[in-house]
Amino acid sequence: MASFVLVHGGWHGAWCWERLVSELEARGHQATAMDLPIEDPSATFDTYASVVAASMQPDPGEEVILVGHSYGGQTIPLVPGRGRRIDSLVYLCAMPPVPGLSFVDQLRSERIMLNREHVAGLGSPTPEGTRAWSDPELARHFMYADCNDQDAAWAIERLRPLAPPTSDPCSLDHYPELPTHYIVCEEDRLINPDWSRRFAMERLGANLIELPGSHSPFLSRPGHLATVLEDLLVTRG
Repeated sequence: MASFVLVHGGWHGAWCWERLVSELEARGHQATAMDLPIEDPSATFDTYASVVAASMQPDPGEEVILVGHSYGGQTIPLVPGRGRRIDSLVYLCAMPPVPGLSFVDQLRSERIMLNREHVAGLGSPTPEGTRAWSDPELARHFMYADCNDQDAAWAIERLRPLAPPTSDPCSLDHYPELPTHYIVCEEDRLINPDWSRRFAMERLGANLIELPGSHSPFLSRPGHLATVLEDLLVTRG
């Protein structure tokens, strides 16, 4: 059996993994999700990585799979350097960092990575700079396009404000030397699937996996996603 550590993306929280956690636990695995301090403008991706590391309590001998969704892709490669054993990394519809580059600079240099039209669905920044979704229809369009009405509404009601991305350079010198997988959703409307494929192969040297559907398969197809993750286990069988 394995321990899956699930790191959410922007505007989300541990709640978004509930269905996937249930699927993994039903198969005998351990699954852990945590709330990152995404509303805190002083928090960096290194802060997030420390929160993830503190949440990890795998049973001895379990294979540990670290999964990062969307914005969470910036965090997961920072976790292995924090004294936790990790056997593989999985980027899910994610934006991995570029070592030495801030996320702000990455957005400037990787202009096709993120669909900039999503900002039309966000409200005005608070005095602290955080922004939340103000248009439920656009939130659904970009993040939950293949979810039914009930599931999309459930998720949208739980979305959290997101602080502006840190301008601190990524603290990595190089990517962790671990087995790495990238799961791209073919109809993702937020993270460009073509960019994901190119980055996964050329920058990460990752095993590329294609799924149908949009940006949030943990909600629209948790059983399918659980099967894909389980199939990545080195020790399976």
